[in-house]
Amino acid sequence: MKLPILVALVAGVSASLAAGRPVAGPAAASAAAPIMQVYKSATCGCCKSWVEKMQAAGFEVRVTDLDEAALQEVKAKRGVGENLQSCHTAVVNGYVVEGHVPAADIHRMLKEKPAIAGIAAPGMPRGSPGMEVPGGARDPYQVLTFTRAGKTTVFARH
Repeated sequence: MKLPILVALVAGVSASLAAGRPVAGPAAASAAAPIMQVYKSATCGCCKSWVEKMQAAGFEVRVTDLDEAALQEVKAKRGVGENLQSCHTAVVNGYVVEGHVPAADIHRMLKEKPAIAGIAAPGMPRGSPGMEVPGGARDPYQVLTFTRAGKTTVFARH
């Protein structure tokens, strides 16, 4: 590397550090937001709201709108049984996230890395992320883990 380029590079890094800005590089890349692929109906408003909450929680969300038959195919391919289904299906770091699962539960799953296919909030629980109602009414609900063999366990209670 030529000396003027090296001097400019060092000066730029020094200025960024002095200003308290992060410096891009391998460390910054490793802290990148997890990429979440969401499959949903184009007309579902609660799915759109859930996606916005996931973006606010630090996920890089990519959305694919599907018709009902294609959405059911995604669920079947990912091992989401009928008892676990909701209106949208997401995949993040190889795990399936079915329905209105809170971001904190997804972050916990990604940190703990359990040997499961994914987690699900079956149905569309009132008060869950994306399913908020005026007045704040909530239904108690569970987030379940599931395996491809169909075994479920309670992951969180809300």
